[in-house]
Amino acid sequence: MRIAVAGGTGGVGRLVVDAVRAAGHEPVILARSTGVDLIRGSGLDEALTGTPVVIDVSNVSTVNRKKSETFFGTATGNLLAAGQRVGVRHHVALSVVGVDRVNWGYYAGKRIQERLVLDGAVPATVLRSTQFHEFAAQMLASVPGPIAVVPQMRIQPIAAHEVAHCLVDLALADPAGRVPDIAGPQQLRLSDMARRLLRVRGRHRVVLPIRLPGATGRAMAGGGLLPTGPGPRGTQTFDTWLATPAALRTTGRPG
Repeated sequence: MRIAVAGGTGGVGRLVVDAVRAAGHEPVILARSTGVDLIRGSGLDEALTGTPVVIDVSNVSTVNRKKSETFFGTATGNLLAAGQRVGVRHHVALSVVGVDRVNWGYYAGKRIQERLVLDGAVPATVLRSTQFHEFAAQMLASVPGPIAVVPQMRIQPIAAHEVAHCLVDLALADPAGRVPDIAGPQQLRLSDMARRLLRVRGRHRVVLPIRLPGATGRAMAGGGLLPTGPGPRGTQTFDTWLATPAALRTTGRPG
């Protein structure tokens, strides 16, 4: 079966493409490099014709509310419209645990994406995931200099490849709406993750955790990004990930 992967050339997308192949199916990569533009909608009908399932892991690197809302609203709307035109039977979208409890700019776009997918005409599944192990690297890269200022956060990081395989399993099943959240095996503080990552990389920087102002900061520090119920749990710990080559080279993604 052909399975389309929106954002299939990104860090998570490549893992989803690999998982599709490992499951014995044919990935169809939706990206500008393959002639598909999610924002303009160009190339979507041609790529999705004869493709009954879509997995959307497209992403934008921003914490700006307007940019996030514009990207996810436009890309998701175009994907769903094209899917309805050509007969897509199952649309699977990746979201983030806690987007309804933490009012951060990036999450505003994810909330729009979820609403469009779950209210749309194409039968759908939405999986919320906690942050990937790479999240600490992404935060460090966003604040260059001798002092790394990171938000106070309690998170439950997970291996991206485990999320990728879960997405493919869901795509091969019946549409299920919003399914239980997927998360990693242990809760950690982002500042501790950043310090451990810097040690592995041999970097000498001071990590300064700060609480973001208002309700957003309180929610992040108080567990608003943690799962609140049972669901699938990954097995790879952050320490195990630190021992892999990926810890030395990745910068992660917003989450």
